[in-house]
Amino acid sequence: MNETKKRMNNIRSILAGIVVCACLANVQAKDYLITDYGAKPDGITLNSKAIQSAIDEAFNAGGGKVIVPAGVFYTATLELKSNVELHLQKGAMLLGSTNIYDYHRVQGDNALIIARGQENIVISGEGTIDGQGQELALNIDSLHHSGIMVQENYNYRRMRPGGRPNLLKINECKNVKITGITAVDATDWVLRFNKCDQLEIDNVTVDSDAYWNNDGIDIGDCKNVRITNCNVNAADDGICLKSEDLNSFCDQVYIANNVVRSSASAIKFGTASHGGFKNVTIENIKVYDTFRSALAFEAVDGGIIENVTANNITATNTGNAIFIKLGHRNVDGEIGAVRNIKISNVKVEIPFGAPDVNYKIRGPELPFFHNPFPSSISGLPGHNVENVTIENVEISYPGRANRGYAHIPLWRLHSVPEVEEKYPEFSMFGELPSWGFYVRHVDELELKNVKLTVREEDFRPAYVFDDVKNLKIEGGNITSPNKIVQVVVKDVTALEMKNVFVGGEKIKTIPSYGENSKIKGVELISQPEIAKKSTRL
Repeated sequence: MNETKKRMNNIRSILAGIVVCACLANVQAKDYLITDYGAKPDGITLNSKAIQSAIDEAFNAGGGKVIVPAGVFYTATLELKSNVELHLQKGAMLLGSTNIYDYHRVQGDNALIIARGQENIVISGEGTIDGQGQELALNIDSLHHSGIMVQENYNYRRMRPGGRPNLLKINECKNVKITGITAVDATDWVLRFNKCDQLEIDNVTVDSDAYWNNDGIDIGDCKNVRITNCNVNAADDGICLKSEDLNSFCDQVYIANNVVRSSASAIKFGTASHGGFKNVTIENIKVYDTFRSALAFEAVDGGIIENVTANNITATNTGNAIFIKLGHRNVDGEIGAVRNIKISNVKVEIPFGAPDVNYKIRGPELPFFHNPFPSSISGLPGHNVENVTIENVEISYPGRANRGYAHIPLWRLHSVPEVEEKYPEFSMFGELPSWGFYVRHVDELELKNVKLTVREEDFRPAYVFDDVKNLKIEGGNITSPNKIVQVVVKDVTALEMKNVFVGGEKIKTIPSYGENSKIKGVELISQPEIAKKSTRL
């Protein structure tokens, strides 16, 4: 009897589930056309109330699809709600207001489209969301200078006001999908997500070169994220992971099959890095016309970067290839960690001039003279970057470095600053003593089949390793017009090198070495030797 009763209860549960699913399917199938609520596609009428009415009615009915048909619908802040899909049909445009007074905050969030604490949200279709970013930003700027809306955090160096809305801001939501749409010209960050779980961004175009801080896609402390098949053109970082919360972190993130053009870095972790970034896979990425790094992994606020793989990355006309940095910007907090990173199958071409010269908003010029910068991997004294593998990587550098322009000779390697409190960037150290890779404070670094080429003369060596433990270099070659030693090793323990060629000549195999070893093709120096040299000079 009990068994029969149990089976009946199971059947009732299954039937109830089927009924619920059927109801949900019916709810989600219902469309809410915004023109039925009074929205007008004339590009002039402010349609916020009409569109919000459609969203609210769909939400109150348990969910549904809010349809934006072809036409230009002028709007201000819209608040998305659970189980609602905002669908922009082909030819549809949501055009952001250029009057900041048309916008309102939702629990502190400031954006054209906002959601907080919702679930099962979708933004889909072939339409466009245009924030009219520059016009809105300059209107806010005018209000600041006229004393009407003074911004306490106004940036006078860049003539940049605060209080600018994001284009899209999704906070603390679950099951979010953004697909198909085009996001254009934000006044600040474009697509911003914070503490979301189960987030999918697919086949989205971001084209925002309108104003300062136009990050393309920002992911803050989110978990279970997929960013795929997107095309990002941004006047700041392209795809950027952030961690604002010391007690949270980005986890289980998949970034693949994207094209990125950035006036900062293409794929970046940080700078905000309080909790950190774990279990991230990056693959099949094309980068072009990018001012800073193709890959930038930065832990400077006490957070942890671990278990990251990047595979099949190509970058042309890009200012820097790889930048990995453990810093200590949070001077009163603990130092974080960077470990377990594998970068493979990467090909990068570095130009001599500025890669973003054709941007409307270009990257800021550095305030000092410098030669072209190498890739770099750096920790801090006593806090090493750990377990990094770089395999099947080709980087072509411009050369044309000049000693009279800027110069860090090898006997002054100790003078390269740590700058642990500084904003992390590949140019943060000032002049660097190598043209290919600068590596310092690292434990367990393996370079396999790394090919470095400098196209014109450069007086610096290809590699400088300083305070590195367990360094293994296998395969690869160095091509340079300069007939100089291309590998410089300072205070390195447990070095293994084999099958490495410089200008067609194989460097002698090094199974291991001590301070007094002499190896053709490698210059070995130590801190005592530097001290003697500096005393003599």
